[in-house]
Amino acid sequence: MNRRSALAKAAACSLLALSASVWLAPSASAQTANPSKLRVALLPDENASTLIQNAQPLKAYLERTLKKEIELIVTTDYSSMIEAMRFGRIEIGYFGPFSYVLAKSKAPQIEAFAVGVERGAPTYTSVLIATAGGPVKTLADVRGKPFGFGDQASTSSHLAPRAHLLKTAKLDGEKDYRPVHVGTHDAVARAVQTGQLPAGALSKPIYDNLVERKTIDPSKIVELAQSAPIPNYPIVMQGKLSPALKTQIRSAFIDMKDAEVLKAFRVEGFMATDDKAYDVLRETAQILNIELESMQ
Repeated sequence: MNRRSALAKAAACSLLALSASVWLAPSASAQTANPSKLRVALLPDENASTLIQNAQPLKAYLERTLKKEIELIVTTDYSSMIEAMRFGRIEIGYFGPFSYVLAKSKAPQIEAFAVGVERGAPTYTSVLIATAGGPVKTLADVRGKPFGFGDQASTSSHLAPRAHLLKTAKLDGEKDYRPVHVGTHDAVARAVQTGQLPAGALSKPIYDNLVERKTIDPSKIVELAQSAPIPNYPIVMQGKLSPALKTQIRSAFIDMKDAEVLKAFRVEGFMATDDKAYDVLRETAQILNIELESMQ
């Protein structure tokens, strides 16, 4: 991937960024089929300390349900999370749809088994936003200007809005505007709110959550458009885990009903899914001429 900007680096969490190199190192302990501790990775799409804090009810629920020690992990970025899953340094991961597709291309043994449900559907959208009173009033105004995306492996903060700009406004990121990757969804929203970037895109549920928490002032931002529905974030586990443990993990997520626990995922609940549900993203990548093998 291209070098992250200073803004993306600032969003990384000191809690676990240092330890990320430890799990990814070749000397890390080998994964077993029935480990006493399960390492659960949360998608690094916001400030990591906030994610860890908000996920404490999830930790307690999984420890109570699975009768195992749970370690919550937030990697520094999407690619390090993919590599952690690839090399067995985490047992369970909450992936973005496209980052899952990338991970699956590198680690065929991993299994997507549950997907978040919002408003009764296993889909969500990306929202394309602009600075209120800024130079971008419509999607057509993006031409010739910088446009803020999150991580390159993000579905709703890169792949889906980039495809939307191409399909709807005939704007090609290779020549018609300048893509600027700032790392996380909240970094995109802040950059657009302050006018550092005239427009950008992020997950609509994350945007709504930022507004609800008063992290973002909606009066300073204009919503330009929303993307087509995107398959929601999958929960993924290592295929090498024992069949009995995989059944327990699957049930723990599908049967998760506590709103306080589900808040960590910003969903109403989970339903079963499989790898085929994400073929639409592989097709979108082809439309955008993105080769999975080139994404590092």
